[in-house]
Amino acid sequence: MLYEDEILGKDAPKEQPPDIEPEAPAEKNVMARNALLLVRDIAVAFVVILVVLQFVKPTIVFEHSMEDTLHPEDYVFLAKQAYNIGDVEFGDIVVFSSTLIDDYGMQKNLIKRVIGLPGDSIEIKDEAVYRNGERLFEPYTREGITEGEMDLVIVPGESYFVLGDNRQQSRDSRSEEVGFISKEKLQGKVIFRLFPISHIGRVK
Repeated sequence: MLYEDEILGKDAPKEQPPDIEPEAPAEKNVMARNALLLVRDIAVAFVVILVVLQFVKPTIVFEHSMEDTLHPEDYVFLAKQAYNIGDVEFGDIVVFSSTLIDDYGMQKNLIKRVIGLPGDSIEIKDEAVYRNGERLFEPYTREGITEGEMDLVIVPGESYFVLGDNRQQSRDSRSEEVGFISKEKLQGKVIFRLFPISHIGRVK
């Protein structure tokens, strides 16, 4: 009977044992590393959110006063620093604090469109708004008209005259409850609508 070394020869190379792979890290070390990575990611996300919220504020529309531009339950973003780095402009849609109280006894924030800047004259007649003597073309208004009459007023310095786009269902600068809006009451400019998805995009 021939043995293997007799067939191959005694000097034939012996089969080498397979390389032994290094042992995997202990399970607890893997879990600790994953936990640290998770904490790091959460911390980074938290910092990013804080930075973003310094410049952008999410807001939900609750009333009908800005239809057909904005509707109840629309989810919009405000540029909080818009008026720290720039001026309020005619046509801006703004959010501001008011003296009105909601059903829960809380002070209401309102969303309206800027119609008059400091020094502007505003008058309402013939179902239209006149700014500095010129009739405004306002395609954004619901039904395209502004009912009622308002004698000519001059917008004071550092204040603004605002109206809702739904002129028939809006408490705005025409009302003594709201009146002219001082700059310090402005919380930001509405710049973007996120929801509903069918209307996502820039607001103007």
